[in-house]
Amino acid sequence: MRGDNLAGLWLLLILAGCASNTVSVPDNLKPASNESLKRVIAAKGVQIYECREGRWLFVAPEADLFDQQGNLIGRHYAGPHWESTGDGSKVIGKLTSRADAPVAGAIPWLLLSAKSVGGKGYFSDVTSIQRVATHGGIAPAGDCPKTGMQARVEYTADYYFYSAR
Repeated sequence: MRGDNLAGLWLLLILAGCASNTVSVPDNLKPASNESLKRVIAAKGVQIYECREGRWLFVAPEADLFDQQGNLIGRHYAGPHWESTGDGSKVIGKLTSRADAPVAGAIPWLLLSAKSVGGKGYFSDVTSIQRVATHGGIAPAGDCPKTGMQARVEYTADYYFYSAR
């Protein structure tokens, strides 16, 4: 099999493992009772860290977003923002709560409140976002060697988008 075919197969396997519609989350990560699940989106990308004062500090995420059929539908980046590549709609999130991931070496699961900061469309009515089913993405272990140096650590996650009922 050619390398690009293997990469495509790997991505489909990752996405098949992600983006399920059922996941058990701690109570502190549950959305408000007046919200309902709008969609589940799989993310594949990196968590960016920078060396500052001898420690790795989180800077920003950078990920592609995929629907349940594996189609690229958006991107996730600093803010944190989630933006649709189809209609340009986007939301910004604000951390509400977090919980350790049940998988060792994975970034925490999160609940974020969300508000639209773009036009009408795919993301414009989102009110909450959960980040769950995370794999990878944690800061490099140990001290960082040089101030200003960056590390890009691969991760995958499912993002559950909720809107008001």
